[in-house]
Amino acid sequence: MLNHRLGRRLCRLHATLHPASAAEAVKSIASSLGLDDCRIAAVTGPAAHGGEFRQWLEAGEYGDMAYMAKSPARRVDPREVLPGVRAVVTVALNYYRPAPESPSPADARGRIARYAWGDDYHDVMDAKLRDLAAALAEMGGVQKLYVDTGPVLERDWASAAGLGWNGKSTVQIHPKLGTWTFLGEILTTLELAPDAPSRDHCGTCTRCIAACPTAAITGPRHVDARRCISYLTIEHKGAIPHEFRRAIGDRIYGCDECLDVCPWNRFAKESREAAFAARPFVAGWMLREFLALTDTAFRELFRWSPIKRIKRPAFLRNVCIALGNTGGADDLPALEDAADDPHPLIAEHAQWAVAEIRRRISEPQSSPSSTLDSSPPNSSHV
Repeated sequence: MLNHRLGRRLCRLHATLHPASAAEAVKSIASSLGLDDCRIAAVTGPAAHGGEFRQWLEAGEYGDMAYMAKSPARRVDPREVLPGVRAVVTVALNYYRPAPESPSPADARGRIARYAWGDDYHDVMDAKLRDLAAALAEMGGVQKLYVDTGPVLERDWASAAGLGWNGKSTVQIHPKLGTWTFLGEILTTLELAPDAPSRDHCGTCTRCIAACPTAAITGPRHVDARRCISYLTIEHKGAIPHEFRRAIGDRIYGCDECLDVCPWNRFAKESREAAFAARPFVAGWMLREFLALTDTAFRELFRWSPIKRIKRPAFLRNVCIALGNTGGADDLPALEDAADDPHPLIAEHAQWAVAEIRRRISEPQSSPSSTLDSSPPNSSHV
């Protein structure tokens, strides 16, 4: 946490200085808060890809994320959000951690996106941004801050500020940290010297596009969220469309495929943030163990995790899909119990998983497909 006396002293010292000196003060405070990078973009108009964002909305590719379509003018232009805004302070926080060892690799276990291994990044980043925003207020600014929650095209402003560039998967790539960063933004009325924007360093590489299990990256920097495993297992609240179930594989929360394959990850460093250390459920739990979670047990297990946000029915839906793809005879009793769950979302996906495992048992030479399933749906929920 920022030493507030030091912060106020720094702010008083720099408040009346040139915008370049004020910008350096902001970056110094950000570093003292444990943020891995801090850059500044001047606000002189809308975000660079506001037009493309509107086209994406018009095509309906945001799926169930209705909040994305609310007030697009505000999301595209910070001047609609904060009158008098002059700059966007963009920050990056590294969350990379090596994969924990599984105690029993032979058991069916699910994959959780790396960003959700530890504490909820919204809470971790929000605390740091609030301290930074308090320092900006001491300098005389009016601020609004966002951690993946507000009306701001964060990757456009990160690129404009020189905080990496937007990769072909639409994931932001940092030249020293790779793909493993959380972004945060503070809109401010302060005049701060801007940083030079980033150049695109993807070149001819298309590894992320080729790696996507569901072909959700339909072109460079264009994702159809309705096909994306991260969307399907986190944002989507209903039944998983039948055509994507086998392609989800053993993923139970999110997907890192397009991040993992990025060659810029050779520069990735282990995060200094203790809050992002992997919790025991990441590698220590068998998939079928999750099926025994009650609502109360679910909330307690994921109390500090972003996984809590999707709630028990959607999470167990994902677990059932993963078991359907990777489970065996030992998993059938737990799935058969889940098939009687009073929540229809859990019950239907458990029934599907039971059918998939029984199919594999009866056809020993077959294996779960990693491609899209073209067979017809077997449920009215799809």
